[in-house]
Amino acid sequence: QVQLVESGGGLVQTGGSLRLTCASYGGHFGLHNLEWLRQAPGKQRELVAGIDARGGTNYEDSVKGRFTISRDNAKNTVYLQMNSLRPEDTAVYYCKTYPYDRRGPDYWGPGTQVTVSS
Repeated sequence: QVQLVESGGGLVQTGGSLRLTCASYGGHFGLHNLEWLRQAPGKQRELVAGIDARGGTNYEDSVKGRFTISRDNAKNTVYLQMNSLRPEDTAVYYCKTYPYDRRGPDYWGPGTQVTVSS
């Protein structure tokens, strides 16, 4: 059983920055891929960024160059550094994890709200 807890969301002005943190409890963190997803009101949940067990990363096009995902295996934590925030980044941000070989379930955090004011 894995439990994820996100933190770091809040209200920020356009152009500002936030760093989201997702702490993982249980499981083998180093053998898990991690993702940040977001869901804005009235929209489908979308993948924002992912980092695999070896540290390889991928990003949704609209956040490339602005967001950075990273992981600290010693702290069982994944981060999402968000710079140059825009109103369209407003959403609930979720952390998700799953085994790198997909031989196990997905786990989700409860989410953290990010609001970017114009």
